[in-house]
Amino acid sequence: MDTKREILGIAIVVGVSICFAFSNTLAGLSYRSGADPFSVSTVRFVLPSLILIGLLRAAGKPILMPRRDGMIGIGLGIVTAIYAWSLLSAIEVLPVPLAVLIFFLFPLFTSLIVAVFGWERLTRVTVIAGLVAFGGLALALGVTWSGLELIGIVFGLIAAFGLAIVSVVSSRIMRNSDHRQVTLYLVATAAITFAVIALVRGEFLLPQTTTGWWAFAGTNILFAIAMIGFFIGISMIGPVKTTLFSYLEPLATIAAAFMLLGQSLETVQFVGALVVIFALLYAGWAGLRQQRLRLSGTRN
Repeated sequence: MDTKREILGIAIVVGVSICFAFSNTLAGLSYRSGADPFSVSTVRFVLPSLILIGLLRAAGKPILMPRRDGMIGIGLGIVTAIYAWSLLSAIEVLPVPLAVLIFFLFPLFTSLIVAVFGWERLTRVTVIAGLVAFGGLALALGVTWSGLELIGIVFGLIAAFGLAIVSVVSSRIMRNSDHRQVTLYLVATAAITFAVIALVRGEFLLPQTTTGWWAFAGTNILFAIAMIGFFIGISMIGPVKTTLFSYLEPLATIAAAFMLLGQSLETVQFVGALVVIFALLYAGWAGLRQQRLRLSGTRN
């Protein structure tokens, strides 16, 4: 991996985190107008599916992957629907900051999976940066340990492990298939899964105000951009670094809530945010430095 590609990959993941954050904030606005998390989750997988079909058609690429990779892609799409539903369930049972913190174990789970299977070399800097960023995130979210419910913790862990599996396994099948094909299989399968569940539920709540509809449209557009960008990031810098820099997402969510929803921030949250940013800057700097040393060693 060359230095320019790594810098571009990190920049894309940072942009992805910001898009995810504002998407989640706009989703909150749509909830206030009558929508619910399930209806938002159902619709938000449809738009990226349509965009990816258009991109593949425009590029003259086939939509379908080889049979084996396609079956894996469908499986990952089901896992995507499961982890999305599990996160919503965790948020219903636990205080939101705690549910989000448990979910953001997924970068550490991703690192653990690739290390166990030997799919990617895990550096000490990456491990330390991940642990420090997780601690900073706990401060930034203002997590309290009251209101603990075992079932909520289980849902949060399922969501975290599910996203880790999707991140790692998708990076493996991207070696043989276009990242747009892989992402399409994921989001299309998730969309179909949620649509089936919606039919079984017999309830699909939508916004009841103009502001709510603007927020509903905005959350879906930003989610589509972020979802496609997330897997571009994985294809460029791998699952470990992509998920590590995803720690910026909750910080951006806090900033978005401060700007759009008028929520206040405490000093400890600012300190936690700075800890996360420092850990990620250090990880990025160390990675680029190692890349330059490797390149200079190759030339010599």
